[in-house]
Amino acid sequence: MTRRDGLKGALGAAALATLAACGGGDDDKGSGNGASSGASGGDVVANGTEPQNPLVPTNTNEVGGGRLLDSLWAGLVYYKADGTPENDLADSIETTDAQNYTIKIKSGQKFSDGSAVTAKSFVDAWNYGALGTNAQLSSYFFEPIAGYPEVQADPPTAQTMSGLKVVDDTTFTVALLQPESDFPLRLGYSAFYPLPDTAYTDIKAYGENPVGNGPYKLKETGAWQHNVRIDFVKNDGYDGPRKAQNDSLAFVFYETYDAAYSSLQSGDLDVLDNIPSSALATYQDDLGDGAVNQPAAIFQSFCIPEGLAGFGGEEGKLRRQAFSYAFDRAAVCKAIFNDTRTPAKDFSSPVIAGYSETVEGNEVLSLDADKAKQLWAQANAIAPWNGSTFTIAYNVDGDHQAWVDAVTAAIRQVLGIQAEGKPYPTFAQIRTEITNRTISGAFRTGWQADYPGLYNFLAPIYATGAGSNDGDYTNPAFDELLVKASGTTDQDAANKILQQAQTILFADLPVIPLWYSNASGGFDKDAKNVQFGWNSVPLYYQITKS
Repeated sequence: MTRRDGLKGALGAAALATLAACGGGDDDKGSGNGASSGASGGDVVANGTEPQNPLVPTNTNEVGGGRLLDSLWAGLVYYKADGTPENDLADSIETTDAQNYTIKIKSGQKFSDGSAVTAKSFVDAWNYGALGTNAQLSSYFFEPIAGYPEVQADPPTAQTMSGLKVVDDTTFTVALLQPESDFPLRLGYSAFYPLPDTAYTDIKAYGENPVGNGPYKLKETGAWQHNVRIDFVKNDGYDGPRKAQNDSLAFVFYETYDAAYSSLQSGDLDVLDNIPSSALATYQDDLGDGAVNQPAAIFQSFCIPEGLAGFGGEEGKLRRQAFSYAFDRAAVCKAIFNDTRTPAKDFSSPVIAGYSETVEGNEVLSLDADKAKQLWAQANAIAPWNGSTFTIAYNVDGDHQAWVDAVTAAIRQVLGIQAEGKPYPTFAQIRTEITNRTISGAFRTGWQADYPGLYNFLAPIYATGAGSNDGDYTNPAFDELLVKASGTTDQDAANKILQQAQTILFADLPVIPLWYSNASGGFDKDAKNVQFGWNSVPLYYQITKS
């Protein structure tokens, strides 16, 4: 686990300029209230994907909704471009034992509807997110807090967590079940955002027209046009370090990255966070200074659910290992991604403290066709392959077909079985089937870190019952190492424990690691101050237009 000793003080804050409203054509690039007289930062248009769920912070755990949350809300801390945490709404986060924290927020903070952001706004939102009957996807982020087992019981034996106490309007305390020195590092993730009191009246309706406290607010009620776009304008009520430098921000939901790239080249899109594979060989020449290719905290894989026929027990381990040995990651990274991906060596990312290329068992990530055939034969000796077609599901709007075709072709060639891709039109559709456990085969998975820590690449995805454990993997020995690492206050020692935990993952292969994705994107020549963050997401609030 990446450990941080503390957080720096808040950055300066100045009053925001008044933004005058103006009517503009919604379908035009640059539409938005910021086009009004006196605006200076311009109107920025970025690509996005349709969120899976209404925009409620504790129920959004995919990147399409996540980038919207981070623009609409401000948390206790935020992450700078290099992943360094800085205070946003927090005035201080203090502890003497890494188990009991006192959090003070800045006074005078408001939601975009004018209501006050108080300590209670955080405590109520965290309790809502943790309560089992609310079935929030990110509830596990509150697992370290005292009282979480009671609110997660079925039925709950408490409605709120005993570890949270409101002291006054700007102070609350957090008691954890055990020392966890990187707890402050996690607090920039969206699950820890506050909610206004009005949210709880009808949380689904609230999520359609959310009221946040961040750099932006919805342009108007109904600004979220599903599967089309969502429009934000600068929130004058936000007075923090991420003040919007532009006047408006729109996210357009493209069906494919190819379409988004065409829009970028034609000047209809200002910022694109992912270059389609069809353009990876040429985009740096095409875009010149507007091309971005830098390491990021993104891990790619495909998941084989524990319950999939033929992939349980020792038979399943052998088949998973056979798949992993059957294809050449480096060749795919070069031929399809033009070296904007790096073959995986572990289950995290090279930009994260604790990353290692020498985790025991990672030889399973190398190409060895003979070994793959041998392992497959051993599995067949336990139980003959059922003869079904092995499928890897993927979302078309995420530009995954090329690598899925390459990997399934290698599996067919090496192992002599039928294997093919299974396309879904949108990310939201495939996520819904994965979440509902109605998906029928393997499926692509990826992890864009919530916060810059090694623990975040393991616990939310592979811990028993974790919210993003899409394959329902469980191994008590792995869980025990997670707990041990979480309670270890020394950063290097904790990371070594997490590397031990990864040796278990390499034996079990709940997912087949593929590669680390660079932030490979681009921006239009009129866009200025474009910077991609540690997690590959552009810092939208600081982009301006000339």
